[in-house]
Amino acid sequence: MLAAKRILLIIGGGIAAYKSLDLIRRLREQNAKVTPVLTRAAEEFVTPLSVSALAGRKCYRDLFDLTDEAEMGHIELSRAADLVVVAPATANLMAKMAGGHADDLASTLLMATNKPVLIAPAMNVRMWKHPATQRNLAMLQQDGIGVVGPNSGDMACGEYGPGRMAEPLEIREAIAAMIGGGPLAGRHVVVTSGPTHEPIDPVRYIANRSSGAQGTALAQALVELGAEVTFVTGPAAAPLPDHVRLVQVETAREMADAVQAALPADVAIFAAAVADWHVEGARNQKIKKTPDGAMPALEFAENPDILATVSKLSDGRPSLVIGFAAETEKVVEHATAKRARKGCDWILANDVSDATGIMGGSDNAVTLISDAGAEAWPRMSKKDVARRLAQKIVDAFADETRPKG
Repeated sequence: MLAAKRILLIIGGGIAAYKSLDLIRRLREQNAKVTPVLTRAAEEFVTPLSVSALAGRKCYRDLFDLTDEAEMGHIELSRAADLVVVAPATANLMAKMAGGHADDLASTLLMATNKPVLIAPAMNVRMWKHPATQRNLAMLQQDGIGVVGPNSGDMACGEYGPGRMAEPLEIREAIAAMIGGGPLAGRHVVVTSGPTHEPIDPVRYIANRSSGAQGTALAQALVELGAEVTFVTGPAAAPLPDHVRLVQVETAREMADAVQAALPADVAIFAAAVADWHVEGARNQKIKKTPDGAMPALEFAENPDILATVSKLSDGRPSLVIGFAAETEKVVEHATAKRARKGCDWILANDVSDATGIMGGSDNAVTLISDAGAEAWPRMSKKDVARRLAQKIVDAFADETRPKG
């Protein structure tokens, strides 16, 4: 996946620097070429000798190395890589990147590069939550910098919370996604996610309990396999996935327009819980109570059926169209009928009745319905459901025939 890919790895000065040694090893397992750069602070945690030995090449440390700088070595270093990775990315390094500082080799490389950059933040939980760090993070993401982690857990300082650097395998997956490796490289996938909000008036709306967690997990799993993902989401509570083309909408009609604009695609996955109806003639002003307590009269109109519309396209239909069926009774029966009615290739049916805790929860239990029949999956995390579905998509395209399950 990463064979012959050139990674410029900048190691920041934090206790998580020890993980970067394992990251180098993990990258070289896939025959990536790793060029390491140590900040002065990083040398307090790992030695240039250990880093150089694991990378199998020189470890760069100083901006003003006369031998290298005779030919503008920092410029060459910054341009010769396929990807620049900062791991750990300390609060100080993130601040330098956001502010455009270039006062040492690491920050100068980051300013001089014309290649994509991925950071793996690592710091104390309070430093991570500090408004300045969050402002810097938002600015870096706006500039197109990729981010992996941080994870939550115990800190070396004894505190607990977000700030632990992502594990080396997680970072390697994010690197593969950014470089474009993986079995779905070159494939465009549209994923819809979250609920839609259908306004009644400026302060009220009709919605559902979808968190968007399954959609986010799907997008992330597909990105990790190299797919280019357009992520169309309603107002979801779940965190947004990284490394996707993000389109945020509110209503079902906006989602339908966004999906249409995202086509053509190789795969379309409709995981959003789209409202079936919207309020006809939503009010421009807040509806006020009347003295007699009379209920306002609301008239409803049907929303566009996004899944059916895309499934039945005569021109530009994705090779694989996948829907979700959130049911509360006769789950497989109703989902099978929905698949026939909509015309999609696969449907993932799940029981979202109150007793299951699936709607808005972290787990899912689905049955994949296709031409091959109904395949029940055990209850698992939504991330595992996403990875399993993503692998089935890989397998389907490997058949070199139109995927039908």
